[in-house]
Amino acid sequence: MDNALAIAAVFLFMEAEEKAAKLRRRIAALRTIRKKQRRRRWLALAIAVGLEQQATARYVQPNYIVPMLDMYFNNGDPKPAMRLTRTSITRVLQLLPRKKHHGWSHEMEVLVTIYWLACGASYRQTGDVCAIPLSTVCRIVHSTVEKMMTILHSVIHFPKEDAMEALGAGFARMAGHDAFKYAAGAIDGCHIRIVPPAEPQRASYINRKLFPSIILQAICDAQGAFLDVFVGNPGSVHDALVLRRCPMYKESLYPPAGYFLLGDGGYPCLQRPVCLMTPYRQPLAGQVEARYNRHHARGRNVIERAFGMLKTRWRSIFLRAVEVRPKFAPLVVGACCILHNICVASEDVLEEPEEGDDGEDEEQAEPAAIETSGNRMRARLAAETSAPAQLHDCLREHDYM
Repeated sequence: MDNALAIAAVFLFMEAEEKAAKLRRRIAALRTIRKKQRRRRWLALAIAVGLEQQATARYVQPNYIVPMLDMYFNNGDPKPAMRLTRTSITRVLQLLPRKKHHGWSHEMEVLVTIYWLACGASYRQTGDVCAIPLSTVCRIVHSTVEKMMTILHSVIHFPKEDAMEALGAGFARMAGHDAFKYAAGAIDGCHIRIVPPAEPQRASYINRKLFPSIILQAICDAQGAFLDVFVGNPGSVHDALVLRRCPMYKESLYPPAGYFLLGDGGYPCLQRPVCLMTPYRQPLAGQVEARYNRHHARGRNVIERAFGMLKTRWRSIFLRAVEVRPKFAPLVVGACCILHNICVASEDVLEEPEEGDDGEDEEQAEPAAIETSGNRMRARLAAETSAPAQLHDCLREHDYM
């Protein structure tokens, strides 16, 4: 009797398990059917509103309805919007590396970056103008500016030895005296407004004009093209200290023996490690020093004109605070300097403001900056502007050649 009951219980359990298995299979089949139905509905909706076609058309393809892109790709004049002629933009496209396997085209990335520099617009505004997502604009700008840094030394570099004579002749013409034919460049500093970091670093970026900035130190030739740039020091640093920190000074890279740089009163008059001639300070001792200062100012003012051209072209970068992180701001300024040299080489010139000066008063040189005084050399150069002696002999006498 007990065995019969056990056998019956086993059969009942097996029957219940079989029914439960059938129920589970039916539920799984119903879920599959419902999933397929939802998928069909979604595909039908996507086809109805054209979502698939719209996504395919927008991804990494320029929208030629955008006025700026329509103007450029249909051979319009890009200068009003981008501050560069088509020749200058083509030169930039040729110089920058083109290693891209996916994403936006090389031309599109360069155009977006140049527009961002020219207009000083936010990433969001630039994205709206170019019909590109905000995050993509940010990535494009950062990557393109970093690519520009790779060509910095091929665009901004010291002249070769065989070009020094022509370079000096240009300064002699500007200064109005043959004694300046051994000038190898003009040097000066420029403050660029930035959005400062938080305290306690913020205080170090406040300059003597009481606004936050970083300093661009540049050397230019007689045409206003930059020969060297050093940017990134906070605004509270003195021009003489910026000079001592730059690689050109530390390694005595420039000018070559027998040549000198022209600087304002913010720098010390030096003979070594770089030869740097500055004007006499007021009050002047006589007409000789006054005459030297006049010729010196005429030769040195080319760096002020170079800064004027830079600010005229990139007003949104240099005439208001650069709204990027302080670590990225020097790269943005360096990119503007690279584009400036490309424009000078292409004779792409914008009208300068009435005053090329950067609007800053001359600073007094720090006594600590004077390691090897060039006062004797300056005195002989001043005498040279008053008497028909040969500057070459003067340089040889002081071991410059």
